[in-house]
Amino acid sequence: MEIIAKISKGSNMDQIYIPKIRYGLNVGEYVIIKPLKEEKPIERLYFRNINNIEPMKLEIIKEIIKIIDKNIENENIIITGSFLDKGFNFNDIDIIVITAEIGKKEKNIDNIKEKIIEKINIGSHILILNNKILLDGLSKDPLYLLMLSRCISKKRFIYKIKKRVNYKLLDLHLLKSKILINNFDFLNGDEKYYSLRNMIAISFFLENKKINKNSIEKEIKRIFSLDINKIKQNLINKQDFIKKYKLIYNGVYKKILSGIKNDTKQKQIN
Repeated sequence: MEIIAKISKGSNMDQIYIPKIRYGLNVGEYVIIKPLKEEKPIERLYFRNINNIEPMKLEIIKEIIKIIDKNIENENIIITGSFLDKGFNFNDIDIIVITAEIGKKEKNIDNIKEKIIEKINIGSHILILNNKILLDGLSKDPLYLLMLSRCISKKRFIYKIKKRVNYKLLDLHLLKSKILINNFDFLNGDEKYYSLRNMIAISFFLENKKINKNSIEKEIKRIFSLDINKIKQNLINKQDFIKKYKLIYNGVYKKILSGIKNDTKQKQIN
């Protein structure tokens, strides 16, 4: 005898209710419970600029992909951010879902987040994009380039882009880094690191330098003579740090301001 039943959530243990009137499956008998639809195992993940990662994290990624696959029809799923750093010092998991239809799928985000917390007890930040938006972001946004310079994905993705400098967009991004100058004493180490990384990424983009986590952190060490962990642990000499930070910030800001003025003049000519 076979009965199809749904798993219900219980306070201490999940449970399956079956009809009292039935043939076979008597109380006290042992039975096998298996999914009605067999899940296809994830055989392979694709790594970009990641040499090694903890086995537990790989299992978490596979579980996340299964959850998203059940809830959104997608072309690819990309895991990025601090979750991929060595160790378990992260707040949540950054996820990019590439799908053909964006509007309808965004309604599912909260449901997916709840299922991820329910299954693996970790929060997530989910960004839903289509290929066009993704390629547009990679062509003009240094933060997109940084985000996807190091990631793990469900499917292999290769992109070719033509760089376009949008100075007004860069100006908005740089404004996020200005907060460090005025609020140094109120920011924690991680917040200072992200403001600094953001500014260096913009500088690299303007200088046509390769943008990735390693190249940016190498530049931070060179300029500030500081280990990245010391910055994240908030072990910084304020006076020396702010002096150098302001110098770089003002230099990047002048380049952006000059670019905005040139763009405005060009539009007036045209």
